[in-house]
Amino acid sequence: MYALEVRDHIMIAHSLPGEAFGPAQKMHGATFVVDAAFYAETLGPNDIVLDIGLAMDGLKRILAELNYQNLDGLAAFKTQRSTTEVLCKYIFDKLAEEIASGRLGEDARAVSKIRVLLNESHVARAWYEAAI
Repeated sequence: MYALEVRDHIMIAHSLPGEAFGPAQKMHGATFVVDAAFYAETLGPNDIVLDIGLAMDGLKRILAELNYQNLDGLAAFKTQRSTTEVLCKYIFDKLAEEIASGRLGEDARAVSKIRVLLNESHVARAWYEAAI
């Protein structure tokens, strides 16, 4: 399987209600390094998984909605906590929409799986990976 991965980052604020989250129940900030990997069994018409520039632009568009935001105030996170895992799935869904809409180019139509990994620190990370 072929893969292409791009990286960006976001800085957010949020709180995580619930005893399981200890001190993170209070408002706090986080900086996430975000890796988005696109997988394809075959290459697209230009012999690539997808255009790196288009992949970076798509990820940047999605992250711009979250960057420097208090996630507690965003509609997308009103029904569930903005945990690292939930953020991964949110970004995954948005990337899948970018591919379906054609914004990531014709080559991206061969992408069959996406993995979104959020690095919370140098020792902790979470990801969501699934077929599209």
